[in-house]
Amino acid sequence: MLFNLLAEQNQWGTWLMLGILLVIIIVFMVFNRRTQMKRQQETMDMLNAIQPGNKVKTIGGICGVVVEVCPEDNTFILETGSEASGKSYVKFDKQAVYQTDAVVKKEEAAPVEEAPAEEPFEETAAPVEEAPVEEVAEESAKEE
Repeated sequence: MLFNLLAEQNQWGTWLMLGILLVIIIVFMVFNRRTQMKRQQETMDMLNAIQPGNKVKTIGGICGVVVEVCPEDNTFILETGSEASGKSYVKFDKQAVYQTDAVVKKEEAAPVEEAPAEEPFEETAAPVEEAPVEEVAEESAKEE
């Protein structure tokens, strides 16, 4: 009986549901792609902001200070260790960076100059004179 009810459904309803499902999947893929591209751009900006003196942690867990950046090779040299234990220098690809204290400098837009107002604001009405507080208090006392 249940099969008969399902078989008698309108064919257009089935196609409509499939179309709606397809549109939802396409919208999801578009938004997912946009967030992925934004995240990738932020990562590239972070990697390009690495300069000598920045602290870096690699994906392997090695922490140190950047000594030299080689933009041709897309690598950097990391100084690890201390004076007491001995320093060591390791060359890494920039893609191996997990965390860094490098600050990405955003380009500032040119300041927009505001045009001066054509005419300054002028008060056309006469200023209202305020009564002293004592007179207002006396008048309200008389009314009561």
